[in-house]
Amino acid sequence: MSRLLPVYRVRAVNTAPDSENQMHDDGVAARYGFRGGLVPGITVYGYMLAPVVQHAPEWLEHGSMKVRFLEPFYDGDAVLVRAETAGDGSIRIAAERENGPICASGVASLTRNTSQPQPYPERPLPGERPVPARDILSPGTPLGTVVEQIDTAEPDRLLRFSNEILMRNFKLGPWIHAASEVTNWSAARIGEEISARGLIHETFDRKGHEFVVVDVMLIADGSRLVQTVRHTAIYRPAPKAYH
Repeated sequence: MSRLLPVYRVRAVNTAPDSENQMHDDGVAARYGFRGGLVPGITVYGYMLAPVVQHAPEWLEHGSMKVRFLEPFYDGDAVLVRAETAGDGSIRIAAERENGPICASGVASLTRNTSQPQPYPERPLPGERPVPARDILSPGTPLGTVVEQIDTAEPDRLLRFSNEILMRNFKLGPWIHAASEVTNWSAARIGEEISARGLIHETFDRKGHEFVVVDVMLIADGSRLVQTVRHTAIYRPAPKAYH
């Protein structure tokens, strides 16, 4: 039997107005037809997980989530996150503007993973980041490793590694986080050193946008698998596609 969880309400904050990704800048985003800088997808993902973690805190240890970002939130928007448990134990989530459209949707589940994938090897970051293009985004291409100590175990901080591995390997222009498929294998702990390793999964075009999909692994202190992510980004949005 399905059950509605309490609605989570929050005021959207553009947490990256000074990011290298200028899609979070008001002026640059306006050139693509948006009314302001986009609130980062990882920030929205954090909003969407609030009712999930409150309902099932064990999700941080062994949960999964598929999320798609459909329309942007802007700084100051009133966000309503609606979540509903299903009979199979999954949780369906929608984040919407108050009196507005659904901007992101997702499904979270509790999983018991028994067979862990083999970790990707660590690789050096490029000395000079190349501009992404189809000929250097071949499936199976390994990415340079991002290593950082974390000072928070909030779920959005972990997903930020999947953005960082893209930005540290390629010189991106304005780009958009489109979707993520996240699987947790263990909980990260504050103070741990996280090694984010990845490879290119695929590229494709849709409606004039150029997409890249990367597979990312987060390894804690060199040995424990924390999270795997299939991360989808529009690395080259179509000009003025959103007008």
